[in-house]
Amino acid sequence: MKQSVLDQLFTVIEQRKEELPEGSYTSSLFLHEKGENAVLEKIGEESTELILAAKNNNSQELIREAADLVYHLLVLLSMKGAHIDDLLSELENRRN
Repeated sequence: MKQSVLDQLFTVIEQRKEELPEGSYTSSLFLHEKGENAVLEKIGEESTELILAAKNNNSQELIREAADLVYHLLVLLSMKGAHIDDLLSELENRRN
């Protein structure tokens, strides 16, 4: 079965968490002196930027900021020991 882009991204995030390669932005989030607060701050920042892009009707910026927000959300899930499948299951439950 073909992995979705979200599955692939989460797999890379999990690999970065385990291997902590030097020069990786994802690794730097796991190693940040602020701990998970660094990711929480990024989620807040990206949320604000997403809102501003939407308010400004800037569709290209909206997509970029949405991608940034989803990426940082996936990093947070990984930090907390959750898995992408947990998120996808919750979303699947909401379809009904």
